[in-house]
This record gives sequence, C-alpha cells and structure tokens, in this order.
Amino acid sequence: MKTKEFQIDAADNEILANLLGVFDKNLRVIEKALSIEIKNRGNIFLLSGSTKDLIRGEKIIKDLYITATNENLSEKKIHLLVRKNMGNHEEQGNMEPTPDIKTPRRAIKTQGKNQSIYIKTIRENDLCFGIGPAGTGKTYLAVAAAIEALQKQVVSKIILVRPAVEAGERLGFLPGDLSQKVDPYLRPMYDALYEMLGFDQVNHLIERRAIELAPLAFMRGRSLNDSFIILDEAQNTTVQQMKMFLTRMGFGSKSVINGDITQIDLPTDKVSGLKHAVEVLDGIEGIGIINFNHSDVVRHKVVQNIVEAYEKHER
Repeated sequence: MKTKEFQIDAADNEILANLLGVFDKNLRVIEKALSIEIKNRGNIFLLSGSTKDLIRGEKIIKDLYITATNENLSEKKIHLLVRKNMGNHEEQGNMEPTPDIKTPRRAIKTQGKNQSIYIKTIRENDLCFGIGPAGTGKTYLAVAAAIEALQKQVVSKIILVRPAVEAGERLGFLPGDLSQKVDPYLRPMYDALYEMLGFDQVNHLIERRAIELAPLAFMRGRSLNDSFIILDEAQNTTVQQMKMFLTRMGFGSKSVINGDITQIDLPTDKVSGLKHAVEVLDGIEGIGIINFNHSDVVRHKVVQNIVEAYEKHER
C-alpha cells in the first residue's frame, strides 16, 4: 500500500470545514468511492491506497476545496466530482471539451464522456437517439439543448412528446381537460423546463405555443417544421407509433428520442418501437445513437448500484 501526503492552502477555517463536511463526512464518501484511507491534520492530508487512486484522491480533494470556496458542498456535488475523476484518465484526455449548455437560469455542465458525446451528437445531427437507464441525464440534457436552440432562434418551437403508457399500473379514468390528463405523463419534462426557465417563463411560452406538450397520439397527421422535438420514454412506443413519429419531422427540425429498453411497459405481444428503430436506422447518415450505461448514472450512488445489479442479474 502506498501513501501520499499533500497540503492545501486553507487560510479560512470555514472553507476547510465546508470541504471536510460534518464529522469529515465528505472525506468518508471519497474513501469509499476510491477504496483509500484519508487522514488529515488541518489542511495537511495523508492518503493511503494504490498509486492510481492516490492521484485521483488528491485531485478530488483539491477540486472540492476550490468549489468549497464559492459554495456549500452537497452530497450530489461530491458524488458528481468523484464520478468525473473515476473515469479512465487516458479516455478523459481524449475527450473533446463540450461547451456549457446555456439556459436563462443556469449553465448546464455535462458529466462524463457519454453526456458530452450526447450533446455533441444532438448539435450535429437532425435525429439523435439516447438509450440507457434512468438517471443518466437523457431527458434533462435534451430539454436543455432544446431551450438553447429556442433561445438562439435555431428553432421556433419546442415540442415535448411522450406515449401515454402506464408503468405497470392501471390509473383508470383521469378527470379534467386534455392538459390535466396529459400532465402526469409529461411531469419530468415540466420539471426540467421550470428549473431552466422559471415557472412564469414556461407558462408564457406555453401560452404563445412556443412550447407544446403533447401525447404521442396527437402527432399523427402533423408535419413539424422549425421545431425541436423530444420523444421521451420511447421504449413504450409500438413499431407503428415510432414510424409515425419519425416521419413527422419537417424542414429545419431536430428530433431527440430517449428511452430505456430495460423498462418496457408495453403488453408482452408488442415489439418496442425504440428497439426496432435502432436496429433499422443504425448507420444512416444524419442519425446519431448514444448508448448510456450504469456508470453514467448521475443520481444517488445507490441508484447507480441498483442499475448495475439489475444489468448483472439480466445477463
């Protein structure tokens, strides 16, 4: 076992306390992720473990200290920074830098190689598929890219679409008008819109039809020009529905289709339109297909472990 000692310039005890966390909780998170031991005397740190992990541990602690000087560290921020440094260093060095996605309320940063490739693919192609488990940022980043395109006037409208398929439950009759019936299915995209634009701005854009939220069934017969169209939960489309959706694209439009083929809620006799489309369209120019995996999950660490466990079990 190797050891590594280093010092950070911590003139402010409050910043150091922010870095360490309550009862050194933040250090324990890093220890567990890297399988190393961390001891500190004030701003002097002693790390024990493998050489590769010691280098990562020092970088994470120094990066966290820089972050701690400007904002309170949360478990999510620590988890994301640890994940960022857990990747293959050679692979990270070959990554092309992806500019932040600018939205009115925040700049969205990609986390990891696949998210960077995903945004690059969306920007460079008319049609992009994002396939992978929950928590990999597929919907969130697609909504951010759509808002960016609308702000830059690349498109004149954002259309958010989702099949109205219940996740193994029978919800029965839903009262209210069309908006109230559809809202539960589109809630994840609403949440992303509110976070990036604010409640008032989202409602204003919906009122003037610059943002439209609709169930997949309402796409039939339409031709969508100058639009950024996102189809979420696409694993729950049938082959016929997917073909119908794909042929709605008009001039000046961009489509992003997201889904997780391990969570199909269709009847067992129905083939998923997402699985079928990826097989049929693979290799066609102007279409990008990005596959995410459990290592791309940016939610709670336990979610990443759950996804990995299910993948192992199914193999």
